Formats: sequence, C-alpha cells, structure tokens
Amino acid sequence: MSKIADLSVSELLSLYRDRQLSPTQATKAALARINTYNSLVNAFAIVDEKTALAEARASEIRWLNGNPHGLLDGIPFTVKDLLLTRGLPTLRGSKAIAPNQAWEEDAPAVARLREQGAILLGKTTTSEFGWKAVTDSPLTGITRNPWNTNLTPGGSSGGAAVAAALGMGTLHLSTDGGGSSRTPAALTGVFGFKPTFGRVAGYPSAHTGTLFHVGVLVRTVTDAAVMMNVIARPDIRDWYALPDNKQDYTFELSKGVAGLRIAYSPNFGYADVDSEVAALVKAAVDVFAKLGAVVEEVEPGFTNPRSIFQTLWQAGAAKLLRGFNPDQQALIEQGLRDIAKEGDRITLSEYLSAQDAREALGRHMQRFHENYDLLITPTLPVVAFPIGQNRPIENQDWTPFTYPFNLTQQPAASVPCGFTKNGLPVGMQIVAAKYRDLLVLQAAKAYESVSPFIMPLERNKNISKYFQAENNQLELYHQSDTKVPI
Repeated sequence: MSKIADLSVSELLSLYRDRQLSPTQATKAALARINTYNSLVNAFAIVDEKTALAEARASEIRWLNGNPHGLLDGIPFTVKDLLLTRGLPTLRGSKAIAPNQAWEEDAPAVARLREQGAILLGKTTTSEFGWKAVTDSPLTGITRNPWNTNLTPGGSSGGAAVAAALGMGTLHLSTDGGGSSRTPAALTGVFGFKPTFGRVAGYPSAHTGTLFHVGVLVRTVTDAAVMMNVIARPDIRDWYALPDNKQDYTFELSKGVAGLRIAYSPNFGYADVDSEVAALVKAAVDVFAKLGAVVEEVEPGFTNPRSIFQTLWQAGAAKLLRGFNPDQQALIEQGLRDIAKEGDRITLSEYLSAQDAREALGRHMQRFHENYDLLITPTLPVVAFPIGQNRPIENQDWTPFTYPFNLTQQPAASVPCGFTKNGLPVGMQIVAAKYRDLLVLQAAKAYESVSPFIMPLERNKNISKYFQAENNQLELYHQSDTKVPI
C-alpha cells in the first residue's frame, strides 16, 4: 500500500471521510518527508511546522464533526517563494528583501487554497526573482534533483518540483514566466501545468508583466485538475484576471483523445534535441495515435521568437532593479544585474516592436489551432545537467519549447514520458489554444492512464536508503497517535 505522503487528494479526502486517516497524520507524513529529505535536495526556503500542525488539528476536528471546510480541507500544500503568503516572508530568493516586514497578504491562489481548508507547509525555493531556469539563489543556495543530487532540477520553480517528486506535500503552487513550471517538471519527472494567462489570478504584478503565469506542480493530472477547481478564480486585485467560467476541471477528465487532431513537432524546425529525448517523446506521441487521435508530424511554422522574449525579459529585469537602492542592488546576483543593464539599453521603439511581434505570434498560433486541437513537443531538448551551471552548454538556448507559449499565453503542460538509459526523466509538452485548459488536462490524463508517472522514491536507489530515517521521523510524530494501516 502507498505511504501516506504519496496519496492523492481524492485518496486523502476519502480516508478523512471514512475516519481511517486524519489531516494531522497526513500533515505529519508530509513534514516527515521534508525533515528526512530536504537536507539532500534543499527544496524549501522556509517550513512552518508549528502553524501547519495547528491547522491540521483544527481540520481534524472539523472532519470528526462531519463539517469539513471547503474542497481541500486538510490537504497539505506549498507555495513558491515568489508568491505572497500571510504570516510568512516572501523573500524571492534574494538578500535584497528585508524579512522583518509585516507579511499580511496572501497572493490570490494562496488565498483560494486556504479558503478551501488546505494546509500551508512552507515556501519552496526559487532562483532570485525567478530570473533563470535553474534553482539556486544567493539566499537559499542550490536546490538539487532527487534523481541525481549532483544535477539541477531546473527552475525557477525547482523547489516546488522537487517537493512534488518526493511527496513533501500534496499540492504545489509554482510560477511560469518562460517555462518555470514546465522546465523543472520535465527534469524531475512530475506533472507541471501552466494555465492560460489570467485563468489563475496573480498579484502583485510581476516585473515580467503578462509573461508571468501562476502554475501547478503535482504528482498526478487529477490532482492538478482538483487544484485548478480551487485556484482558477478571478481576484479583484488582478486587473488581467479572466472572468470566472465556472469550469469543473475534473469534468470528463478521462474523456480521452479519440478523434482529436494532434500536431507533433519534434524540434520546431530549428531546435537541437538530444537523441534519447527525441526518441522518448516520439514513443509517447505514438501512444496518442493508439488511443485514437489523428497525429501529424508538422512544425508550427514560426521562426525562433527568442529575441522577442529576450527584449521583454530584459526590460522587465531593468524595471525590477529600479525598485532597489544601490546597496540593495549590490546584494543581487550579478547575472540578473547584467540582464537588467541590457534592459536599460532597450529603446521604447524596440520594446513596442517586440510587443507587435508577440501579437503576431499569438495570432499565428490561433490560426494554427483552427486546424489542430493540440500541439505536442519535447518539453526540453535536454535532460538534467550539473548544478552550478545556468545551462547545459554556454550560450545554449536550452528552453526553446517553453517560452513561446508564455508569449502567446496558451495553456501548456509537461508530462513525464520516460527515462534515459542513465535513469533521468524526460518530459513531453502538450499545448492547446488559449482558454482550452481542460483539453490539455484531458490529453495528459489520457497518456497518464496508460503510462503512469513514476516518482523517485519508487525506483531511486540513492534516495531509498533514507526510508528508515523517514520512518523514524514519522514514528516521533506519531508516538501519541492511533496507528492507521494505509
């Protein structure tokens, strides 16, 4: 049977309902995972054990009284340390932000989860202000990949991805400004979802503006759908938030893909993809054909939009740093300061031209999806690479498949689709037209149903040797608890 920390949302809620498990036990199981494995992987910026246990006990009383509060009462969750959390500092991986402030506000997605009874465990690590696609920062140091701790988990939501992979909480809020949910999902073998821009409200506005999406990192597609039912709501603080469409993301989640028109692009016509990655993604695409989809190998037909993205990204970095005084700026990572300097050189005309090019790309993809329901690509052209590097090879564009869909604001997911000969996970990206978030989840669920995702604790020998330490930690938590067989 599964360990408590590995159970899904629906499994936990069912056990709570039947009084076979309590939210206190589930929270303690998640905390035991954190206490056992976090020293290996450094996925958390802060853990609030005392408050989490207090909230879990309150949830337990509600369940015992037959009065659970909301859709996620007693479900442990984490928040990437770019999103505001009431009662906990949001330092964004930076020494430039003073922790001794009044932290009195939740970001919209955090507020929605708490309103439904979910229990906040802590804040997960990020690169400084989310500026790069690996997860290390001057404040929290290096976050490591659970499949091989000498390798990066990607970023900037690397802490959330690692927490998901190791069962350090059930649900994990991430962000995605150029791939920051999907990149670490691919490198750690979990499910990462970037909804349509505005579907999940964001506040305060990010320095990258409308590139910035609030996302989800979890272990199963169904958990992502349940999470979307809670967080995909407007908030008056977000001027860009979409109206509430009353969508139930679990509705017909298992509908399948029969009859869907799927475009498969191996490399966009210009990306250099590792041969093992290409083969695994191609095999995964073949699964959709076997499930009844009409699959055609075709490129989406746009030129590399990297220059568009860089212009907007650099301008955003310049805007960010202008908000800090010289002493604070000196504490910020040199790489981010260099990008900001490039941003300061961008003229208004160049910025507006990049916006025009972005709009043209968005229109192009809307026309593309008149002929194809879905586009499938590799999530990344590479697998995890050594820590201490910002990219596999100097100056390599190693995220060519992710940032185009921040520009176009489309929903996109990274789905685990196998392992290389060296045991490293590979991700497949599924993209749909704007507002067709459910279709992405349905396609991901169809694939997951025939190729279930595998997490590190199930087959990773380097991690499994810590099982007894986890059991010992859990025993300390449960000394006064009634033992419940799971």
